[in-house]
Amino acid sequence: MTGPDSIDAVQEMLDAQGYVCGRALGTVVFLSLRLGRPLFLEGEAGVGKTEIAKALAAGLNRRLIRLQCYEGLDASSAVYEWNFAAQMIAIRTAEAEGNADRDLLQQELFGPDYLIERPLLQAMRPDERGAPVLLIDEIDRTDEPFEAFLLEALSDYQVTIPEIGTIAAPEPPIVIVTSNRTREVHDALKRRCLYHWVEYPDFEREIAILRARAPEAAEALSRDIVAFVQQLRTEDLFKKPGVAETIDWAKCLLALDVIALSPEVIADTLGALLKYQDDIAQLQGSEAARLLDQARAELDRAP
Repeated sequence: MTGPDSIDAVQEMLDAQGYVCGRALGTVVFLSLRLGRPLFLEGEAGVGKTEIAKALAAGLNRRLIRLQCYEGLDASSAVYEWNFAAQMIAIRTAEAEGNADRDLLQQELFGPDYLIERPLLQAMRPDERGAPVLLIDEIDRTDEPFEAFLLEALSDYQVTIPEIGTIAAPEPPIVIVTSNRTREVHDALKRRCLYHWVEYPDFEREIAILRARAPEAAEALSRDIVAFVQQLRTEDLFKKPGVAETIDWAKCLLALDVIALSPEVIADTLGALLKYQDDIAQLQGSEAARLLDQARAELDRAP
């Protein structure tokens, strides 16, 4: 088994890295480690899917290898590339020196010295610290052919380079796949993984996250920040703020030496919370004051 020997130990390990982990997420992380299964995390952007891979790598003292997905990503770009510039220099050097052994030159050109390893190949390599954490981030940005390739790679934990052969991982990497659900990912890939939907945290957990990530913020200000953000998430916005935005906003307010929230402060710093102009425009005028009043009313009603 890799890592902690209980769900509580997983939560404690992640907490030590500043990642406040709920019981349900701690359970699926524990099972992923114990069973050696990839973990598929789906949810809105900014809820902490990527951060858990970073915290897990740090907590286990493993290398973190990140494959950032994007539209048009193909298998070769995710596995390896040849260093064509260096190959061309080697060819011209060989020609200048009169090296006529073309078979030997070709063997050298397509050998390890000219191979650029990309994340999937890096994850198959042995590491003295143990199997790395492979983060396949935002898989929903790719297309179905790449999903099919990834399905095979994660089934056998090996990749094939035509000029070299098949490279298999001596120990399967710890795989975390994330999706913001901009499109549905094929069921075949999800079935290979343990699945967890990462929700926006409730009030108490978001407060705990803010304490861990922005400990210099006063308790009263932290509670105002979280209450306002949670109230903001109930509005009809194009993109609701995630936990990452909550943390960024708190740090911006601290940089401005803000002691307490006010409609004016909110209006001046909305760019840290909201990333679309239509959403920002929706909170102009009296809207920020209304939401702040509602947020504080909710705080007053809290036990």
